[in-house]
Amino acid sequence: MNKLYQTLTLPNGSVVKNRFFKSAMSVAFGTIDHRPTTKLITLYESWAEGGVGLSVTGNVMIDRRALGEPGNVVVEDERDLEMLAKWAKAGTKNNTALWMQINHPGKQAPKMVTKEPVAPSAIPLSGSLKKLFNPPRELNHLEIKDLITRFGKTAKIAKAAGFTGVQIHAAHGYLISQFLSPYHNKRNDDWGGSLQNRMRFVLEVYNEMRTQVGADFPIGIKLNSADFQRGGFTEEESMEVVQTLAESKIDLIEISGGNYEKPAMIGPEKESTKKREAYFLAYAEKVRKLIDTPLVVTGGFRTVSGMNEAIDSGSVDMVGIARPFALMPDLPNQIFKGTYEPVSLDRISTGVSWIDRNAPMLETSWYAHQLERIGRGLSPKQNLSAWSTLVHFFTQQGIHAFQKRRA
Repeated sequence: MNKLYQTLTLPNGSVVKNRFFKSAMSVAFGTIDHRPTTKLITLYESWAEGGVGLSVTGNVMIDRRALGEPGNVVVEDERDLEMLAKWAKAGTKNNTALWMQINHPGKQAPKMVTKEPVAPSAIPLSGSLKKLFNPPRELNHLEIKDLITRFGKTAKIAKAAGFTGVQIHAAHGYLISQFLSPYHNKRNDDWGGSLQNRMRFVLEVYNEMRTQVGADFPIGIKLNSADFQRGGFTEEESMEVVQTLAESKIDLIEISGGNYEKPAMIGPEKESTKKREAYFLAYAEKVRKLIDTPLVVTGGFRTVSGMNEAIDSGSVDMVGIARPFALMPDLPNQIFKGTYEPVSLDRISTGVSWIDRNAPMLETSWYAHQLERIGRGLSPKQNLSAWSTLVHFFTQQGIHAFQKRRA
């Protein structure tokens, strides 16, 4: 337990009070016109008071024309600076670091919210996803430059509002991930082809952010270890990108993997993962031999011993936790007090097979329902029924309730 409560000094000198990292989770608490709400204030205040060291927000979008789901918060100017400041003030209580995760969905923008998605290349999503997403239009050079500027501007506004850092979302098949992948990026200009060209977009996004926020403001990134997709972004390429980012003095790298077509980040656990608890820990061990930049892996951590072992191994510097925070907002405090017990839940199910088959995101929505309860000032409810979640989300979003939700 002592290792989990050690401070962590980032490359820019910023200090995180402990090694608990609340990874981003989709909350979709924005208004109909994509502005922040009091639910966000209540939710992130709960996590700050619960003892987490670094809390990362759910996706904040850079462009109102490109949304990932209803309820996304969009920050493209200072119109909501006052509300953002209230969010930041609540989320940084108790000396908590609060980072805004900044993203663009690219072609992973459902047709219900984005009529004409954009992407590095005009390649539609495959398989059953075709019916949920419109085919994308290829970005031109000027549009790419505009998006880079938008990433930087959103980071600057986050700093002005009082967030203590930002995280670039370059994983899970969203726009930056699409640029990195040779499967999704078929361009033959300076933005495609070789890995050096394909990583140009993420490097320019990072450099633009650094220009707008300065050297002392933390910038992290969430990056795929691989896409797990034939012809996609490989582990070897990922390690080369990681080394380049480390040389650029990025402050923290969170490792993940997969995309909507190959969703490793929400798939079943391998037996080796269950034994070691953490997803992507083997990848982190390889990367640790290449760089000194602080690393975090998210997913799978359940026991205090598993968390301690990950830190003790030196492979990672923080333990990334997501869903358990939806059930125990004060998880770090519980561990500190010695009252923590891992939650073991059965598969979320209505008991009606055809409903479960046709609501593939039911489990994700069940956790989102828990987050909404916290955002309304209520306690999580571990025995919350799947039927309650069904009714809740159909009431809110109708037939779109269980389409792909962002991770």
